[in-house]
Amino acid sequence: MTMTSGLGNSNTVISRVHVDGPQATETLARDLWGLLCPRLHAESAPLLILCIGTDRSTGDCLGPLVGSKLSSLDSLPPGVRILGTLDDPVHAGNLDDYVHRLQQEKTPSYVFALDACLGRSENVGYISIKDGPLKPGTGVNKNLAEVGAAHLVGVVNVGGFMEYFVLQNTRLSLVMRMADVIGNSIARVLEWYLGYFHPSLTPSGKATEPPPLLGLGPWAATHVAPSSSE
Repeated sequence: MTMTSGLGNSNTVISRVHVDGPQATETLARDLWGLLCPRLHAESAPLLILCIGTDRSTGDCLGPLVGSKLSSLDSLPPGVRILGTLDDPVHAGNLDDYVHRLQQEKTPSYVFALDACLGRSENVGYISIKDGPLKPGTGVNKNLAEVGAAHLVGVVNVGGFMEYFVLQNTRLSLVMRMADVIGNSIARVLEWYLGYFHPSLTPSGKATEPPPLLGLGPWAATHVAPSSSE
């Protein structure tokens, strides 16, 4: 669980949508692919999606929900991994172990992390993709290792007071809707990943052209830090 107010983090916002926006899934998918495509390589920098959170807390189960949705896909592109599901969550108690294991791997992965977060009341329901590492645990005053080359956060409730109580009383309806939008957008990205890096495995046997990148909009031009955007 991440806190997005008062951190002083300078990560650049790449995309920001509301869970109920009519183009939320498509916008997230296109902007995420635009961020990831130039940085990934099927062999030297394969994609690893790290879904952080716990199934023991309604507000903090966003990551494991997304991880379970992605893990239930018929197949993943070769080399792509999903860590963190409802059955096998990555949370505050074991995150450092996962980070250590990843650091010991001979072939480094491009880690894209995602987590739920607390923020301002007017930003509940917003999902943001940000360049740079995720600092998990700040929402509940835990000091955990930064993780990921880029990350996604979804604001599930209001932070700043009695965070554990707030997490336990977060609406599951909101978390489920956010998990659907995030999971569907990443599933779309994985389709493009397969067609781009492994065209022979696609039904057409041809490489997929990356979708045109969408403009980030005027709000992104200010390079708002996570501490002030949520």
